[in-house]
Amino acid sequence: MNNKILIAVLAASFSFPVFADSCGADCGRVTGVNAEKREGKGSGVGAVAGGVAGGLLGSQVGHGKTNTVVTIGGAAGGAYLGHQAEKKLKEKKVFVVAVKMDAGSARNFEYAQQPAFAAGDRVKVVGGKLQRYTGH
Repeated sequence: MNNKILIAVLAASFSFPVFADSCGADCGRVTGVNAEKREGKGSGVGAVAGGVAGGLLGSQVGHGKTNTVVTIGGAAGGAYLGHQAEKKLKEKKVFVVAVKMDAGSARNFEYAQQPAFAAGDRVKVVGGKLQRYTGH
């Protein structure tokens, strides 16, 4: 009798995922689709171009040590600004599809173009990509 109670208590303490249909753990429901910006990556071209331009402009100011200091400062400032400008030019917009998986986890999937999914859609992950799930 005590063994049956112990088994019942142990079985009740473990939670197993309950799936909405026969799809299983690879399925879920879209909870949202949001557009987000991703910062571009600098390749160094912007920094070099900015540094050269800043150095050339800085070399036009002052004489002697002042000229050297301003040239170095112009090159450094130009390199920084050139790098930031390059990153801004390479910035991109992505669409993030948030999915609450049937197994309980939450996953995000990024798309370069507006995806055909909307909040509430039933989806399945196949090969790391989302597909609409129709129950087949």
